Amino acid sequence: MPISFERAFSVHDDALLLRGRRASILASNIANVDTPNYKARDIDFGATLRSVSMRQQESVTLASTHRNHIAPQPGIAQPALMYRNPLHPALDGNSVDAHVEQAKFAENAMLYQASFTFLNGKVNGLMKALKGE
Repeated sequence: MPISFERAFSVHDDALLLRGRRASILASNIANVDTPNYKARDIDFGATLRSVSMRQQESVTLASTHRNHIAPQPGIAQPALMYRNPLHPALDGNSVDAHVEQAKFAENAMLYQASFTFLNGKVNGLMKALKGE
């Protein structure tokens, strides 16, 4: 029976990639807390992860018709960025609330670590199965 890494790793590998991208977006929000007219951005993590898992279930393969075509790159498409509505609008047009962004960043970091731990457990389980332990 062949091993399917997509089934073995479940959704955790995609979650790690998305959590990493979200961390970058949230860090950008925090870095621009004092930038006039900067609008805080974020992604809908759950919706993006669901769309990625549905796309993988469809398993569409691309065919190239010419040898010079660019090969498709594996990974997750860029998630749709949304604007965050500020709790307290600033006079300079900035919509970043530093406390909210820091809390979201900390939550994302914790969930990133949890996804990494789950994925590490899956890899360790596969290694033990391959070794016959």
